[in-house]
Amino acid sequence: MMKKYRREPMPKKMRIALEYVYVILGSFFIAFAFNLFLLPNDIASGGVAGISTITKDVFGWEPAFVQAGLNIPLFIAGIVILGANFGLKSFIGTIALPFFVYLTKDFAPATFNPLLASIFGGMGVGIGLGVVFKGRASTGGIDVAAQILHKFTNLSLGLCIAIIDGAIVTTSAFVFNIEQALYALIGLFVTSKTIDLVQVGFNTSKNVMIITDYVEEVQKAILTDVDRGVTVLSGVGGYTNESRNVIMCVVDKNEFTKLTQIVKNIDPKAFVVAMTAAEVLGEGFNST
Repeated sequence: MMKKYRREPMPKKMRIALEYVYVILGSFFIAFAFNLFLLPNDIASGGVAGISTITKDVFGWEPAFVQAGLNIPLFIAGIVILGANFGLKSFIGTIALPFFVYLTKDFAPATFNPLLASIFGGMGVGIGLGVVFKGRASTGGIDVAAQILHKFTNLSLGLCIAIIDGAIVTTSAFVFNIEQALYALIGLFVTSKTIDLVQVGFNTSKNVMIITDYVEEVQKAILTDVDRGVTVLSGVGGYTNESRNVIMCVVDKNEFTKLTQIVKNIDPKAFVVAMTAAEVLGEGFNST
């Protein structure tokens, strides 16, 4: 049986320093994607960056200045209205993003194909935001505005973000054209999926629920052959009203086939349900 070693926690000072690195690095990724993909192709895929893309076309305003001019007041408003402690890291993200946008404004566009720009720009922004979120911070802007709207309307936070981003994308349809707005929606979708990927990673696990008449045998086989812990839950059959034990086990994707084969060998009639576990923390699994 393979022995699993407990990973020592990172020292607090080193973890805090790494979080600041995440905020700065993530802000650079966002700015890089904005100037190389989104801005040159007039793709206003939501957020303060989307607003700055629109104002660049309408008024000729420098996007970095527009983003700073919106981010900083929104950050202050968040502290005053919400009474929240956004922290130094979020303030650094609020400042770093427009700084890097200005720093990279003369970079040559990577493509003038709007579809490629929306996909790769969305990926770049998603990577950047995901890295910033790993630093337990934000870049301010629309997230703060959505929280303020949520406070005064009692609408869900997700709906508030969708309303604001939707208004920005709709405005881009009038400023540019409907096609550009559709590309912006593609960029928003890619960004959201990329954020999830950065946060969770590729190593998703399986949460397996097993109902069997051979609980002890299956439990022992999982512990010895798969080298995973199990939890035995108490359940009641909905049709028979009989008490049944349910085995719950979380395994890596590459262990799932082995687990199901072991269960099948012991009890061919076992009922097995597998669900994707997006994030698993604890012994035997990676933790953040």
